[in-house]
Amino acid sequence: MGGRIANFKMAKSGTNAAVWAALAGNVLVAATKFVAAAVTGSAAMLSEAVHSLVDTVNEVLLLYGIARSALPADRVHPMGYGRELYFWSFVVALLIFALGAGVSIYEGVDRLLRPMPIERPWVIFIVLAVSLAFEGASWLVGMRAFRATKRSLGWWEAFRRSKDPPAFIVVFEDSAAILGLCAAGAGTAAAVLTGDTRWDGVASLAIAAILAGVAGLLARESKALLIGERADPGLSDAILRTASGIAGVCSANSIVTVQLSPRNVIATLSLDFFDYLRAPDIERAVVELEARVRSAHPEVSALFVKPQSVQVAAERLKDGSSGMTPDGVGVRREGGGAMAPGEIGDG
Repeated sequence: MGGRIANFKMAKSGTNAAVWAALAGNVLVAATKFVAAAVTGSAAMLSEAVHSLVDTVNEVLLLYGIARSALPADRVHPMGYGRELYFWSFVVALLIFALGAGVSIYEGVDRLLRPMPIERPWVIFIVLAVSLAFEGASWLVGMRAFRATKRSLGWWEAFRRSKDPPAFIVVFEDSAAILGLCAAGAGTAAAVLTGDTRWDGVASLAIAAILAGVAGLLARESKALLIGERADPGLSDAILRTASGIAGVCSANSIVTVQLSPRNVIATLSLDFFDYLRAPDIERAVVELEARVRSAHPEVSALFVKPQSVQVAAERLKDGSSGMTPDGVGVRREGGGAMAPGEIGDG
């Protein structure tokens, strides 16, 4: 158990470090870009400056969400404040779209309709190079933190299954920033080489498209977590396997899990106990089950057990009267014996 808790603490500290690194980098980059935009009159540079300013605000909101999500449970919020992190992550996605992409679209269209000369283009290239260095360093920190959480999963699958928005938001923000810098550099170079400053507006619109795409992905994932997403399927299977091995359990019927925060899960189990067990025997079995689950999976903060026969559980599942769709379903062995580990599958 100590090892797993240590891993959780390392993952949390890694995510916090990535957010702080992104915040420091964005403050420096935003200030530099705003100065460069004022000196050169570049629309793409102004779009990039607003982008970095939005990212700076986003990191502050993520840090606030992380702090709020760590508050202990109370009478008003008996399951804690974990979902505050998901709420603020969703707000971050909206800000990227509304402010970052919105301002970039406005600047791009304005520059296309009213072309203006770019003054001192060399300033833009210097600022882009410095910004790329800052953003690249922040991106490496974020990728290192995200890599620590993705295990053996592919990058896209790890993003889709991640329960820790700050970890992937920092990576996506920094990736969008690097792509935006490349777009700004290409647009400025094209404007200088061709003498047509409308390329500056095209670059600003490209930055808007990048930000809108990133915002859409982040909003989708954050919304799924905010409204109540199940925990990792592997955790559900592991808890069902543990339950099936408890003395007195005839069948682990099903499990429903809800992810409350990156490291906070509640689980509800439907178990069929042997009929000869008395109430004290069932209580001891439940206590043993809870101890085993929390030892192996410290992220499970609450475990609820519903004694239920296999037949009743199957009927409730079939007609939907239980009101919940389990994310893990056990298969009872013929003869009423306990399930074998291989008989547990995803629902």
